Amino acid sequence: MKKITPFLWFEKDMDAVVNYYASIFPDVKISNPGQLEGTPSGTVQMNSITIYGTRFDLMTAGPYLPFNPTISFIINCDSQDEAQDLWGKITKEGKELMPIQSYDFAPMFGWAQDKYGVSWQVMYMNGEKPAEKIVSTLMFCGDVCGRAEEAMNFYTSIFKNSHIDYISQYQESDSEVDDERAKTKHAGFILDGSRFSVLDSGKKSPLTFQQAISFVVTCNNQTEVDYFWEKLTDGGVEVQCGWLNDKFGVPWQIVPKQMTEMMSTGTPEQIKRVTDAFMQMKKFDIATLEQAFVGE
Repeated sequence: MKKITPFLWFEKDMDAVVNYYASIFPDVKISNPGQLEGTPSGTVQMNSITIYGTRFDLMTAGPYLPFNPTISFIINCDSQDEAQDLWGKITKEGKELMPIQSYDFAPMFGWAQDKYGVSWQVMYMNGEKPAEKIVSTLMFCGDVCGRAEEAMNFYTSIFKNSHIDYISQYQESDSEVDDERAKTKHAGFILDGSRFSVLDSGKKSPLTFQQAISFVVTCNNQTEVDYFWEKLTDGGVEVQCGWLNDKFGVPWQIVPKQMTEMMSTGTPEQIKRVTDAFMQMKKFDIATLEQAFVGE
């Protein structure tokens, strides 16, 4: 299991959400269904799906902030036919943001939101074998436009086994740029085995990163929980239940693997006790969660 997992927050009806993505992508694997009771949102449904080898954790917990394109997922297609097929399925009930066509950076590319508002970039690179099928992408807009490279350096300084792959900057000849703060046209990097990309929005935009998509960091012990919490909240904001927003506004969840195991193997009574315990926390405390699990 990778260290970092995208986490998507939907409004309701987990079965419909899972079935929708299974109808778009081939060979979707479904795992870890469950639910939490007694949260401020009432009953919360949980699930995980794996698309092209990338795991997404899902939650339905009532209306919150909607999805927007500040966080999207590139799909590196193996052929033009695959790209066209996925594009048709995503846009059938979704919305085109950039039409699928040839661009200077790819012979076939399109950017769209699906029926729930999740953004996908469908790309075919003329037979080039992609290093990873799905790439999480952060677009820096509004108050954080121009800080994409800074963010990339920040993240790679925190996670082990991380490095920057490439950086492409906007040029004066890029006529589509109307936000003078935009610097990074596109950049790619690795965070402990997970591939990411970043860009500054060339178009002026009021969009900000929202809690609807976050990134879960799975920790082995309390030392790791403390480390990632301290590093990622530096200049950022502590939220609740393991959530935080870093100094760029990107949402993260710092979650110990012990909690995931308790929530997947416990009895309803044990899960309720652990839920009651973590609802009182910002940063997770493993010892307290374990005491709640055994009923102490």
